Amino acid sequence: MAPGRSAGYDAPMLNVSRLVGTHDVLLVTLDTLRYDVAARLHAGGRTPFLSAVLPDGGWERRHTPGSFTFAAHAAFFAGFLPTPAAPGRHPRPFALRFPGSETTAPETAVFDAPDIVAGFRGRGYHTLCVGGVGFFNKLTPLGGVLPGLFDESYWAPELGVTDPRSTENQVRLLLGRVAEHPPLRRVFAFLNVSAVHQPNRFYLPGAADDTIESHAAALEYADAHLGRLFAGLRTRGPWLVVICSDHGTAYGEDGYTGHRLAHPSVWNVPYAEFVLNHSTDAPTEPVEKRENE
Repeated sequence: MAPGRSAGYDAPMLNVSRLVGTHDVLLVTLDTLRYDVAARLHAGGRTPFLSAVLPDGGWERRHTPGSFTFAAHAAFFAGFLPTPAAPGRHPRPFALRFPGSETTAPETAVFDAPDIVAGFRGRGYHTLCVGGVGFFNKLTPLGGVLPGLFDESYWAPELGVTDPRSTENQVRLLLGRVAEHPPLRRVFAFLNVSAVHQPNRFYLPGAADDTIESHAAALEYADAHLGRLFAGLRTRGPWLVVICSDHGTAYGEDGYTGHRLAHPSVWNVPYAEFVLNHSTDAPTEPVEKRENE
């Protein structure tokens, strides 16, 4: 049996059960990021900061449990992260205790709680949310559901989809809030990166409309600032990190546009989980690539 693979299960995973309690935990969702775009940019060296932390082999292709932001995140917070895109019983990193679960393995961190955010809180973690897209904006009752799970949560227009500097604003806020907590107080931090979601045309100079290439350009923009996030978190570390997309989106394939629909461009998402070890190196400011960023 391969290391990290439980008997009767078909996919290896970290022993998350042992990491919860000894590591801070970061969940990043790159909202609306397509698997094919993420994999292409990784292979082409266009996302160096993400590629530097991804496990060997880069992004894993997985299937999302939801075709739009609210549905996918509701599943994530219930312990159902994207599923490996292959047949089999695949163990989950986090789960809520319920009878008959077939995807809870010895390596799974199991919580007696209604959601994993409450589960982390019950293990002594401070829970922190930095929102991005509208389902985290707290401007309506619906927009308050997901951020309302956390001890503290943040959203402002400069963190959202209409601000071309959203990722750098989100990273600055998250690092500042994490720094407020003593190293011995464990933190569960969640970041919903809004930049890749429509509108993203302002990341591609001269673009008049959102396209798959402006989608890619938005990921390149976000990559540089995520590099600063990882460097900043390393000074506190170690961290268990899960980074994935909640769903993809269609740009005209087979006549489809957008998401909340059943199409491979929506269901196939990038996923990675890894440990970010401690480092004393201070984060550096990313190089600005475009004058209009």
